[in-house]
Amino acid sequence: EVQVVESGGGLVQAGGSMRLSCAASGFTFDDYAIAWFRQAPGKEREEVSCISSAFDSSYYADSVKGRFTSYSGNAKDTVYLQMNSLIPEDTAVYYCAADWGPCTDEASNPNDYDYWGQGTRVTVSS
Repeated sequence: EVQVVESGGGLVQAGGSMRLSCAASGFTFDDYAIAWFRQAPGKEREEVSCISSAFDSSYYADSVKGRFTSYSGNAKDTVYLQMNSLIPEDTAVYYCAADWGPCTDEASNPNDYDYWGQGTRVTVSS
């Protein structure tokens, strides 16, 4: 059974940092693109980052470039999203998603991804 589980969300003040984790079982992260999506209240789910080791590709949304970094841990079963200089607009439920293939050079549709975690909530206060 393929499972994807996020953790690390919570409350943080504007200007602070937070690291989210995405742990996988049932498949190998190196064979897939691993993306982070977020969904704010009343808004559509949107992609914020993607990494793919096998295809040597990556993607970051303009709204998070220079602030967020996604990377794979040494255990090869966990992907992290390091979030720095957080602003209230980053408040959302964050989801980890996986599918075979490279990252694209523009935002992907959520329907492109087959495997999803349950989400972890990030709240950034002023």
